[in-house]
Amino acid sequence: MQIKRYFAGSYDVAVIGGGHAGIEAALAAARLGVSAIMFTITADWIGNMPCNPSIGGTAKGHLVREIDALGGEMGKAADKTTLQSRMLNLGKGPAVHSLRAQIDRRAYSEYMKHAVELQKGLDVKQCEIVTVEKQTDGWHLVSNLGAEFISKAVILATGTFLGGRIYVGEVNFESGPDGAFPSNRLAECLKQIGVPLRRFKTGTPARVLRDSIDFSELEVQPGDEKVVPFSYQTKNIPENKVVCHIGYTNDDTKEVILSNIDRSPLYAGEIEGVGPRYCPSIEDKIVRFSDKKRHQFFVEPCGENTEEMYLQGMSSSLPEEVQVQFYKTIPSLKNVKIIRNAYAIEYDCIDPSALKATLEMKAFEGLYGAGQFNGSSGYEEAAAQGLIAGINAALKVQGKEQLVLSRASSYIGTLIDDLVTKGCADPYRMMTSRSEYRLVLRQDNADERLMPIGYKLGLISQEIFDEFTLRTQQKTDEIERLNSTFMGPNDELNRLLEERGTAPMTTGMRLADLVKRPQLSYKDLAPFDKERPVLSDAVAEKVETEIKYEGYITRQQAQINEMLRLENKLIPVDIDYNKITGLRLEAAEKLNKIRPANIGQASRISGVSPADVTVLLIYLSK
Repeated sequence: MQIKRYFAGSYDVAVIGGGHAGIEAALAAARLGVSAIMFTITADWIGNMPCNPSIGGTAKGHLVREIDALGGEMGKAADKTTLQSRMLNLGKGPAVHSLRAQIDRRAYSEYMKHAVELQKGLDVKQCEIVTVEKQTDGWHLVSNLGAEFISKAVILATGTFLGGRIYVGEVNFESGPDGAFPSNRLAECLKQIGVPLRRFKTGTPARVLRDSIDFSELEVQPGDEKVVPFSYQTKNIPENKVVCHIGYTNDDTKEVILSNIDRSPLYAGEIEGVGPRYCPSIEDKIVRFSDKKRHQFFVEPCGENTEEMYLQGMSSSLPEEVQVQFYKTIPSLKNVKIIRNAYAIEYDCIDPSALKATLEMKAFEGLYGAGQFNGSSGYEEAAAQGLIAGINAALKVQGKEQLVLSRASSYIGTLIDDLVTKGCADPYRMMTSRSEYRLVLRQDNADERLMPIGYKLGLISQEIFDEFTLRTQQKTDEIERLNSTFMGPNDELNRLLEERGTAPMTTGMRLADLVKRPQLSYKDLAPFDKERPVLSDAVAEKVETEIKYEGYITRQQAQINEMLRLENKLIPVDIDYNKITGLRLEAAEKLNKIRPANIGQASRISGVSPADVTVLLIYLSK
């Protein structure tokens, strides 16, 4: 039956999807002063966490801090709904310290739903967008009920809904996450207009009843005694309300899974989508790491007012009865009661090499992608892309220069550059190892790197920026004081130095040189430093890190300066790489596909060698 269309409204920016990418995109666009609308298949699950109810983690905590520094919402929402907070990797250097918080998923969703409802200039509409068409007056979006909207720019933030299909053993059916409706007609529409889509897959573990778990068989994992918030704007520091637990699989678990591996749709060949390399299912881990005697998993609460517990590390697409069997081989889960079974979900996403660094599609002006639609995985990666897509869509509508963050500026810049320059063969996950500049891109200095940009855009208030300016000045003044203040040797300080296994002082030394000693901390010297000003923990942390790692930071900054030099060498948009003498065929093919904006981006394309870059530089110099 042909549904009659009716005109429902015009907007500057339309966002399709109410997940983590869609929320940040819609809020950013509206806050930049353009009219925006956000479409969601179900308004009850705006900001849903269909997988792990947590925010942050290794490298992901960096992303949340950066989102916050640019004026995004994720950090504030996480702080308001934290159940347990932990700073990861404290046994390693500051470059890899990452904040992670267990989140109350219902409270988080409620917070985000209210945030978009309250946002001036943003409309929220529950419906399914089934067609997207470019016409002379803009992009026309039509809902499943016939409502037609016109927008100057559109952001696709469809998550795992686009062409979604659930797999549980031999059973599979069309579905979005958590039993929501999938977005199938939109998937077909995008294919018809020429958007290059492909299939990816992800999975989630079972949720189980708290009272059916024997916690005496598990290791307790408490939160940090001193909680650090994600957001620079959070005044009421979150508290640890719960503990999490750690458990392990065993030989019996392995035996049950291997004896039923042929019933896994992944191994039976039913799933065509590529799964995440760094978050495999339990059956995938047991097959790939067959020599391991056991695999770790975490038992984490889904919220304060629910008895559902999340089994992180135990995702599966095996049949439901097999899931029950292998979970029950674990002593702590021998009486387990499953509330929601584990499943895999397959979905459509774009080849991100079809995107510009602004996240606008190269072939479709005004059409942007964000989040899992772009081939990434994770709430934090999605929110980061949503924020940038929302900013750029609004700036484009306003006729202003769009925002491109370099790899040297942020993990957000690294994430987007990796996606659009290198593409991804499987769902992309941010890790600290992906950044060659991670000592400079620490989570503790995200405000210094990005808050001036957020302020200039208008997403950071004057009050917040003034607080940032004060913190930065305090840090600068203290580093200068430590570099110019000398301390003479004294018995008490020398006793401390000897206790810590470092040489006692025989002559006067700068305080900065004492802080640089690996056996000492900035805090250790407080009793001997009578002129020390009162500083917040955040400022003190920056002071210590920048003094201790001064030499390494200086060398990395030199690498960044060289990279930025190459980034400033722009490549003409109409260049024909096939006509450049000396360029290898593979390089020309890759360059013609990616269409890099500058030499720096060209040098990072897989298949483009240093010799090819030299040829390009010589060609451009002529």
